[in-house]
Amino acid sequence: MDIGIIGAGEIGGSLTRRLSKLGHKVSVANSRGPDSLAELAAETGATAVTVSEAARSGKIVFVAIPVWKIAELPKDLFDGIGPDIVVDTGNYYPRERDGQIDDIETGMAESRWVANQLGRPVLKALNTLHWRKLLHEGKPAGAPGRIALPVAGDDEADKAKLIRLFDELGFDGIDAGGLDESWRQQPGTPVYATDLNAEGVGKALAEASPKRKPEMRATPNSSLGKPI
Repeated sequence: MDIGIIGAGEIGGSLTRRLSKLGHKVSVANSRGPDSLAELAAETGATAVTVSEAARSGKIVFVAIPVWKIAELPKDLFDGIGPDIVVDTGNYYPRERDGQIDDIETGMAESRWVANQLGRPVLKALNTLHWRKLLHEGKPAGAPGRIALPVAGDDEADKAKLIRLFDELGFDGIDAGGLDESWRQQPGTPVYATDLNAEGVGKALAEASPKRKPEMRATPNSSLGKPI
């Protein structure tokens, strides 16, 4: 499968390594340009491209950049092109990194904000998993301790496709409802960074509260893109 990845940090780089090893044709981009990705491309066989090229390179495109940088992507990034699926892997950290984003602070699901910025539907996935687990801890279907990953979005067929890809990577994908329910897997919720199995993920999603924990909210000193 042709796959585009926007972002070559911990999650984007791990996806590039894992998906390339599985035989997928990966095109990867970052904000610094293709030349900065020469080492990753040589290691994995992936193709280093521009951000605009990555958006046009795959049936599935993963967006794996800090939330505050979403607003800096070209507004026409996906205009007139058709990756089947765009996946938001990010998390909003207002105190540590992203500053205050008013819509999220007032209750909008993080990935709904991302979808609005990109001007197209997205799926929310991979945001609950540490990059080292993604790189090293995939297991065969049915293996004890296989980690499950929630997948939220409004298109059932798209979720099913992404869940099949996660199975290749060695993880169980769990349908986590529509995109406006994706708050159930945001930082501070019971499923976040807990490496639960399929049953545990289902239980944790059901137990989540839409109220953000105080430590996951912006402070008066927060400003977009300027960590405090």
